[in-house]
Amino acid sequence: MQCVRLEDLDLFKRIVILTGAGISAESGLSTFRDKDGLWAKYDLAAVATPEGFRRNPGQVIDFYNMRRAIVTKARPNAAHIALAGLEERFQGEVALVTQNTDDLHEKAGSRNVLHIHGEISKAKCAECEEIWPAPIEMNLSDACPKCFRRATRPNVVWFGEIPYYLDEVAELLRRADVLVSIGTSGQVYPAAGFAAEAAGSGAETLELNLEPSAISNVFDRCVYGPATRIVPEWVDELLSA
Repeated sequence: MQCVRLEDLDLFKRIVILTGAGISAESGLSTFRDKDGLWAKYDLAAVATPEGFRRNPGQVIDFYNMRRAIVTKARPNAAHIALAGLEERFQGEVALVTQNTDDLHEKAGSRNVLHIHGEISKAKCAECEEIWPAPIEMNLSDACPKCFRRATRPNVVWFGEIPYYLDEVAELLRRADVLVSIGTSGQVYPAAGFAAEAAGSGAETLELNLEPSAISNVFDRCVYGPATRIVPEWVDELLSA
């Protein structure tokens, strides 16, 4: 199923865009699920769960220090830049909801971004939940700037934890005219349910992905190919309609 255009483009004013790891892959950030991805290289139960952090906090801190160093050097690609341009030029509302913990949307110029899985560039206190900018290399001895306890952890939502901003996202989905899913696998909930939720409120739904996701049948229309090609094409057509 192919599409690059939604009907009656002049009738909608509120776009919600969900992005996943696929949009950052062409910036050199490994996804979790590809054959050379993080799941193939690391035991995520050890480095991406609260239990893993309790068992070996040093290993978890080292893992995220490594990932933070990679993210710091990464640059936004044409897909990120196109979405930032859409936010700037579209005569309506554009909200970005991302599952990614990188800051490539912000580096590209996007301002209205909700990181539902947290931000790797920030640290969090495991005791009082204060959040602050993380150094490139975090240490277990780092003290929280608010409560001064030495309970520093990455500001990343691990498996088994509740994502951020779910109330805000629910309101966005309720009001959306269009929900666009970009670079997501459709296997991680609750984000995998956002398209169906938006559709239930009357929104058009569009999947832009390298290949069909696990929930492709939910979408009204789909386009498949590299994000750096299909996302700018969709944005250009939308803005020129």
